[in-house]
Amino acid sequence: MHKRLIFHVDVNSAFLSWSAVRELQNGGQDLRLIPSAVGGERDSRTGIILAKSITAKKMGVKTGEPVSMALRKCPHLTVVKPDFKLYLAQSRAFMAICRDFAPVVEQYSIDECFLDMSGMHLLYPDPVEAAHLLKNRIRDTLGFTVNIGIGPNKLLAKTAGDFEKPDKVHTLFLHEIEHKLWPLPVEDLIGVGASTAEKLRRCCLRTVGDVARIAPNRLKAIVGNAYGEQLHRYVHGIDDSPVLAEPEEPKGYSISTTLEDNVTTTDAAHAILLALTDSVTARMRADGAKAFGVGVTVRTTDFKTRSHQRKLDTPTDITDEVFEQVKALLTELWQTRAPLRLLGVSLFDVTREDALQLSFFGEEDKTRSRNLDKAVDGIRARFGSQGIVRAGAMNTPARIGRKYKAKTELDSSDT
Repeated sequence: MHKRLIFHVDVNSAFLSWSAVRELQNGGQDLRLIPSAVGGERDSRTGIILAKSITAKKMGVKTGEPVSMALRKCPHLTVVKPDFKLYLAQSRAFMAICRDFAPVVEQYSIDECFLDMSGMHLLYPDPVEAAHLLKNRIRDTLGFTVNIGIGPNKLLAKTAGDFEKPDKVHTLFLHEIEHKLWPLPVEDLIGVGASTAEKLRRCCLRTVGDVARIAPNRLKAIVGNAYGEQLHRYVHGIDDSPVLAEPEEPKGYSISTTLEDNVTTTDAAHAILLALTDSVTARMRADGAKAFGVGVTVRTTDFKTRSHQRKLDTPTDITDEVFEQVKALLTELWQTRAPLRLLGVSLFDVTREDALQLSFFGEEDKTRSRNLDKAVDGIRARFGSQGIVRAGAMNTPARIGRKYKAKTELDSSDT
C-alpha cells in the first residue's frame, strides 16, 4: 500500500485575482500589479477590505479593515466592488480542473481544496512536477494563479501551501518538519489563534519547535487537555483526517451581521439577535438537526471581538429556546456597554438523532413552540424569507437573511 500524498490548492488572493481577470478581459489594467483591493462602498459601515494586492499589503492595507482606513494608508488605492456571482463561477471552473486532475477532491472553501493523490504515482511519478502541471493548467486556462502545498496529510499540505506566495509549489514531508515547520512562529501553526499564541509565548514557547520539544503534559497544562493533545499531534505533523469527496454534514451553524449603525441599547441588540436566531435555527431545522450549544459574538466600535458559549442539557431547534440563551449570553458579554458594530449567533455540538430527553414539565410549551416554528418555516418556504417576520425583529434590516445566505455559499479562509 502506497503512502498518502495530499495536495492543497489555494487561489492566490481569490477575490482580487478573479476581479483582476475580469478587468483584463474588459481591457483594464491588472489589479494584481498595482495598489488595489476588493471592498464595499467607501462610505458604508459594511465597506471593508475583502482582498488586497501584494503592493497594497506592503503599504499596510489589511483584509477586514474599513475601506476608509485603507485609503488613509494608501490614498491611490484602486478599490473595486465585489462580484459574488463572478466569484462563484470562477470557483466552479477552478474546482472542475482539480476534479479532472485527481479522483478525490474535497472543496474546503470557495477558493481552496484538497486533492488525494495517493496511488497516483504511475500517472504522476514526480509529485512536485505534477503540482506544477496542475498549477500551470489553472493559470493558463483561467488566468489566475494558485499555490499548491504537498504533504502526507491535509495538515502539512495546507501548511506548505502558505510558505511563500504567489504562484508557488512547496512540500512539507515528515522528514522536512524540523527545518521547515519548527522554525515558524507559533501563530503560524494551523489551529493556533491569537489567545493561544499569547498563552504559549508567556511560557517562552515562541516557535512551533519550542512547542514540539516540551512534554505533552506540560502543553496540556497550558492550553487544556483536548487542545494540548491536538497541538502535540500537529507540531509533529500528525493528522489522520481523510480527504472527503462529499462534504461533511455541518458540525455547526452560524450567522453574523455588521451593523450600518452602532447599537447602543439592549432593545435594539435583542431585535437584531432575534432576527439572526430566527434565521440560523430555521437553517438547522431544514437539515433536521438540533444543537447542544449556543454562542454569541459581539464586536465593538474599537474592533474588539468577544464570544461566549453555553452548553445545554438537551439539544434544541426551537427559536424561542435558543433566543433565551442568546439574551443571557449578550448580558454576560456586553457589560461595558460599548457601542456594537457586529452581532453574531452560533449553534454547535449538533446532533441529528432524536436525543431529546422526555420531561413531564414544559412539554406542552415545547410542542406549541415547535408548531409555531414549523408554521413559520412553511410560510417562508412558500412566500420567501420576508413572508413572515417575528414581532420582536420587525425593525431589523431585511438584508440579514440575504447576508447569511451569501456567507454560507462564500465562506473563504484566505480572501
